Amino acid sequence: HCLTVRAVCRREIDCDRRNGYSWKVTLPRNYWKSKVKQEWLSGKYSHIHSPSSLPEKSMYPMDADTWGEILETELER
Repeated sequence: HCLTVRAVCRREIDCDRRNGYSWKVTLPRNYWKSKVKQEWLSGKYSHIHSPSSLPEKSMYPMDADTWGEILETELER
């Protein structure tokens, strides 16, 4: 599970690990973030017409770098 989450959230996982978090702590901190980030990166929400069209679990607290990565991917589509 840790490697699957890291495949999507490499920067976030590496940062947590550098800050001394164990995998036992790092995985729960990043699991849902990786799920939501993967959906955004895969284009699941590329053609949403209004915020009310987004499913409840489409948002998750993420830092500006993560949202920037998602927006860059959208611009490339």
